[in-house]
Amino acid sequence: MLDELGRWWRGLRGHSDERAGGPERWIMLDVETTGLDPRADQLLAIAALAMRFVPTTGRLELSVGDSFEVVLRQEKPSGKENILIHHIGVQAQSEGCAPAEALEQFRVWAGNAPLLAFHAAFDQAMIERAFRRHQLKPLDNEWLDIEPIARLVGGNAQARALDDWLEHFGIECAVRHQAASDAFATAELLLRLWPAVRLEAQSWSQLRRLSRHAAWVPR
Repeated sequence: MLDELGRWWRGLRGHSDERAGGPERWIMLDVETTGLDPRADQLLAIAALAMRFVPTTGRLELSVGDSFEVVLRQEKPSGKENILIHHIGVQAQSEGCAPAEALEQFRVWAGNAPLLAFHAAFDQAMIERAFRRHQLKPLDNEWLDIEPIARLVGGNAQARALDDWLEHFGIECAVRHQAASDAFATAELLLRLWPAVRLEAQSWSQLRRLSRHAAWVPR
């Protein structure tokens, strides 16, 4: 099945303009929340770091020093069990950045760079809901989920969660379920996948299309 998908993809991507242009600054991010329901739970924190794609060489690398992290102030801090997961305590939640200000800071820092995450639909839903809740202009950045890409080229048919992939590649996460650590670990995962990804995608548009079509690969 994967071989057939690969042959189909190589035939599909044959246009020369697919290899040129596209954003060179990509952003890997992770969020912490008060729960797992995007319709009801609140956004607690955003952490992100920039990655640089070099079109001339096809390399992908971390942009040292180009990162973002913020805790959003909460009117009512989350419960003890939730705090034990993400380690953002009552004081940190109470003294965080005003939500509208924090979100606008993220918008300015991110610019028009595409946003990447593992199971990105959740991060996207939480961030977009926060923007709506605070009556802010919505982000217009593109989003990309790297989970289907890992499933397609990562070489581990049993992996499901991010923890599975980190273990598979021997990637250490300093503090799991802490947004900055998770974002860094996810960026390292993409770097480990990149040699195999480059065989199928040599531009942002190709990577985006690969992720979308890889999502249809049976689990």
